Amino acid sequence: MTSPGGTGGAYDFCVIGGGIVGVATAHRLLTTFPGSSLVLIEKEAALGAHQTGHNSGVIHSGIYYPPDSLKARLCRAGAEWTKKFATANDIPFRECGKLLVATDSDEHERMLALYERSIANGVEVEAIDADELKRREPRITGVGALFVPATGIIDYTKVTAALADQVVAMGGKILLGTTVDAITENTSAVTVSGSNGSVSAGTLIVCAGLQADRMARKAGIDTDFRIVPFRGEYYRLPARRADLVRTLIYPVPDPALPFLGVHLSPTIDGDLTVGPNAVLGLSREGYRKGSVNRRDAADVLSFAGVRQVARDHFGTGVRELRNSLFKRGYLAECRKYCPELSTADLLPHRAGIRAQAVLRDGTLVHDFLIERTPRSIHVLNAPSPAATSAMPIAEYLVEQLDSVN
Repeated sequence: MTSPGGTGGAYDFCVIGGGIVGVATAHRLLTTFPGSSLVLIEKEAALGAHQTGHNSGVIHSGIYYPPDSLKARLCRAGAEWTKKFATANDIPFRECGKLLVATDSDEHERMLALYERSIANGVEVEAIDADELKRREPRITGVGALFVPATGIIDYTKVTAALADQVVAMGGKILLGTTVDAITENTSAVTVSGSNGSVSAGTLIVCAGLQADRMARKAGIDTDFRIVPFRGEYYRLPARRADLVRTLIYPVPDPALPFLGVHLSPTIDGDLTVGPNAVLGLSREGYRKGSVNRRDAADVLSFAGVRQVARDHFGTGVRELRNSLFKRGYLAECRKYCPELSTADLLPHRAGIRAQAVLRDGTLVHDFLIERTPRSIHVLNAPSPAATSAMPIAEYLVEQLDSVN
């Protein structure tokens, strides 16, 4: 198969972004077009420094998403790929399963609707009653639950590192600590200029996560959206509580709300975490509570779409902020399904930041969003389950190359 990179650049391919999606894309390009030249550019000193390294490590099943969406299709394929890749590369993972717990009649009704969606998505799922829930998880309370056996846990930074090693072994070059200042495209190549000089490539693929909209604007794409950072705060339970549950415990999601809610998540390292909430952030990469970046804050507060989101979800936003400031409010979310938890159980843990694309009219983009120029592809929105779906996303991007060259 001939590389579509063209002859106008020093490299056939350039990938911007060293998260799991960017590294998987580099891996897929070199697998599909063996012998091609490729450079991956990452501004941080290590790969997977942001969303890849700040999530709960869940291998998602695809249960939540509309059956005809990219999310649903790519998540199912991604879960299978992740487990196979981990097995082949001695990366620890555990298929612990997930329980979505309904705590009242309204949630139970939503649970049954989600069961039907799961069947339509081809996801193995079991509906259980309160007695069976108590038998399986004695410390969890609910009127019923859905059990998804395929859900697992893993460390996605280890997956990213293994992919990167293979990229280098196939001849790819990885440039760390390299910021991108400008992207210039002509009929034969794309030039990426940054802190360590310039590189030229026949084809550019940008997987920039929290900086996706800014990279798109550097490339001359007219973006009618903004990446809005939502800070997800986690707590860790004490070691004596690490065996509180055997499976992941999630609330039944409310379709009127943009995020999944606070859940109990065993980690592959043996911890048990609680979270995340979802608080509007004023710093795209500020993980400490109260972090403010002037440029990021101006981007958020000046964008009409964010103001519309605030109006549409005012009550939810107030509740999430209150729960961020006061541990008791956060605890109340957990005690709906795990009543024995106390404030003393909530120990500090690292936060994550979700890159959420918001349109000018206030619509939160829930599916993957991709834009093209003649010689580039930009991944503009890759929310959860992007880590699970990384390789199928990469395959999808590579399939698009015929349309950009």
